[in-house]
Amino acid sequence: MTLLDQITKDLTAAMKAQHALRTGVLRMAKAALVNKQIDKKAALDDAETVRVLQGLVKQREDSAQQFRQGGRAELADKEEAEIAILKTYLPREAGQAEITAAVDQAVAETGASSLKDMGRVMKAALAALADQVVDAKKVNEAVKKRLGG
Repeated sequence: MTLLDQITKDLTAAMKAQHALRTGVLRMAKAALVNKQIDKKAALDDAETVRVLQGLVKQREDSAQQFRQGGRAELADKEEAEIAILKTYLPREAGQAEITAAVDQAVAETGASSLKDMGRVMKAALAALADQVVDAKKVNEAVKKRLGG
Protein backbone atom coordinates (compact mmCIF):
# COMPACT_ATOMS: atom_id res chain seq x y z
CA MET A 1 0.00 0.00 0.00
CA THR A 2 1.44 3.35 -1.01
CA LEU A 3 1.52 6.31 1.33
CA LEU A 4 -1.19 8.04 -0.73
CA ASP A 5 -3.40 4.95 -0.42
CA GLN A 6 -2.85 4.96 3.34
CA ILE A 7 -3.79 8.64 3.57
CA THR A 8 -6.94 7.98 1.51
CA LYS A 9 -7.88 5.05 3.77
CA ASP A 10 -7.24 7.12 6.91
CA LEU A 11 -9.24 10.02 5.46
CA THR A 12 -12.25 7.74 5.02
CA ALA A 13 -11.88 6.49 8.60
CA ALA A 14 -11.57 10.06 9.95
CA MET A 15 -14.69 11.11 8.05
CA LYS A 16 -16.67 8.16 9.44
CA ALA A 17 -15.44 8.96 12.96
CA GLN A 18 -16.38 12.64 12.38
CA HIS A 19 -12.93 13.81 13.47
CA ALA A 20 -12.94 17.30 11.94
CA LEU A 21 -9.29 18.26 12.41
CA ARG A 22 -7.89 14.97 11.12
CA THR A 23 -10.33 14.99 8.19
CA GLY A 24 -9.30 18.52 7.22
CA VAL A 25 -5.59 17.79 7.43
CA LEU A 26 -5.85 14.57 5.44
CA ARG A 27 -8.03 16.23 2.79
CA MET A 28 -5.46 18.99 2.42
CA ALA A 29 -2.60 16.47 2.23
CA LYS A 30 -4.41 14.34 -0.33
CA ALA A 31 -5.20 17.42 -2.44
CA ALA A 32 -1.54 18.47 -2.39
CA LEU A 33 -0.46 14.97 -3.41
CA VAL A 34 -3.02 14.72 -6.21
CA ASN A 35 -1.98 18.15 -7.50
CA LYS A 36 1.64 16.99 -7.52
CA GLN A 37 0.62 13.88 -9.45
CA ILE A 38 -1.21 16.03 -11.99
CA ASP A 39 1.84 18.28 -12.39
CA LYS A 40 4.09 15.25 -12.81
CA LYS A 41 1.59 13.45 -15.08
CA ALA A 42 2.43 10.20 -13.28
CA ALA A 43 1.90 8.50 -9.95
CA LEU A 44 4.11 9.60 -7.06
CA ASP A 45 6.41 7.12 -5.38
CA ASP A 46 6.67 7.14 -1.60
CA ALA A 47 9.85 9.29 -1.62
CA GLU A 48 8.07 12.02 -3.61
CA THR A 49 5.04 11.73 -1.35
CA VAL A 50 7.27 12.19 1.71
CA ARG A 51 8.83 15.32 0.15
CA VAL A 52 5.36 16.82 -0.44
CA LEU A 53 4.34 16.03 3.15
CA GLN A 54 7.61 17.53 4.45
CA GLY A 55 6.76 20.72 2.56
CA LEU A 56 3.33 20.81 4.18
CA VAL A 57 4.90 20.34 7.62
CA LYS A 58 7.41 23.12 6.93
CA GLN A 59 4.59 25.48 5.89
CA ARG A 60 2.74 24.76 9.10
CA GLU A 61 5.88 25.22 11.22
CA ASP A 62 6.45 28.62 9.63
CA SER A 63 2.81 29.57 10.16
CA ALA A 64 2.87 28.47 13.79
CA GLN A 65 5.99 30.55 14.40
CA GLN A 66 4.37 33.61 12.80
CA PHE A 67 1.18 33.12 14.83
CA ARG A 68 3.19 32.84 18.06
CA GLN A 69 5.06 36.04 17.24
CA GLY A 70 1.75 37.74 16.46
CA GLY A 71 0.22 36.70 19.78
CA ARG A 72 -2.25 34.25 18.20
CA ALA A 73 -1.58 31.19 20.34
CA GLU A 74 -4.86 29.47 19.41
CA LEU A 75 -3.96 29.53 15.70
CA ALA A 76 -0.42 28.37 16.45
CA ASP A 77 -1.84 25.46 18.48
CA LYS A 78 -4.05 24.47 15.53
CA GLU A 79 -1.04 24.50 13.18
CA GLU A 80 0.95 22.37 15.63
CA ALA A 81 -1.92 19.86 15.87
CA GLU A 82 -1.88 19.63 12.06
CA ILE A 83 1.91 19.10 12.13
CA ALA A 84 1.47 16.20 14.57
CA ILE A 85 -1.02 14.52 12.22
CA LEU A 86 1.18 15.00 9.16
CA LYS A 87 4.29 13.71 10.93
CA THR A 88 2.60 10.35 11.51
CA TYR A 89 3.05 9.73 7.76
CA LEU A 90 6.72 10.70 7.66
CA PRO A 91 9.70 8.47 8.42
CA ARG A 92 11.33 9.12 11.77
CA GLU A 93 13.33 12.30 12.11
CA ALA A 94 17.11 12.21 12.49
CA GLY A 95 18.30 13.18 15.95
CA GLN A 96 21.15 15.58 16.72
CA ALA A 97 23.51 12.68 17.52
CA GLU A 98 22.81 11.08 14.13
CA ILE A 99 23.34 14.40 12.35
CA THR A 100 26.65 14.94 14.16
CA ALA A 101 27.81 11.40 13.32
CA ALA A 102 26.89 11.87 9.64
CA VAL A 103 28.75 15.21 9.52
CA ASP A 104 31.83 13.69 11.18
CA GLN A 105 31.77 10.82 8.68
CA ALA A 106 31.32 13.25 5.76
CA VAL A 107 34.27 15.36 6.94
CA ALA A 108 36.43 12.23 7.16
CA GLU A 109 35.34 11.03 3.70
CA THR A 110 35.86 14.37 1.96
CA GLY A 111 38.99 15.41 3.84
CA ALA A 112 37.40 18.79 4.51
CA SER A 113 39.37 21.21 6.63
CA SER A 114 37.70 24.60 6.24
CA LEU A 115 34.39 26.26 5.44
CA LYS A 116 35.43 26.29 1.76
CA ASP A 117 34.64 22.56 1.75
CA MET A 118 31.17 23.05 3.22
CA GLY A 119 29.29 22.15 0.04
CA ARG A 120 30.97 18.77 -0.31
CA VAL A 121 30.45 17.97 3.37
CA MET A 122 26.76 19.00 3.23
CA LYS A 123 26.19 16.83 0.16
CA ALA A 124 27.84 13.79 1.76
CA ALA A 125 26.09 14.27 5.11
CA LEU A 126 22.65 14.67 3.53
CA ALA A 127 23.28 11.59 1.39
CA ALA A 128 24.14 9.60 4.53
CA LEU A 129 20.87 10.74 6.15
CA ALA A 130 18.74 10.18 3.03
CA ASP A 131 16.64 7.42 4.62
CA GLN A 132 15.46 9.75 7.41
CA VAL A 133 13.67 13.05 7.66
CA VAL A 134 16.30 15.68 8.32
CA ASP A 135 16.27 19.46 8.60
CA ALA A 136 18.99 20.80 6.30
CA LYS A 137 19.39 23.82 8.59
CA LYS A 138 20.43 21.54 11.45
CA VAL A 139 22.93 19.77 9.19
CA ASN A 140 24.25 23.15 8.02
CA GLU A 141 24.75 24.30 11.61
CA ALA A 142 26.52 21.04 12.51
CA VAL A 143 28.85 21.37 9.52
CA LYS A 144 29.71 24.98 10.42
CA LYS A 145 30.37 23.96 14.01
CA ARG A 146 32.56 21.03 12.91
CA LEU A 147 34.55 23.06 10.36
CA GLY A 148 35.08 25.93 12.77
CA GLY A 149 32.64 28.46 11.31
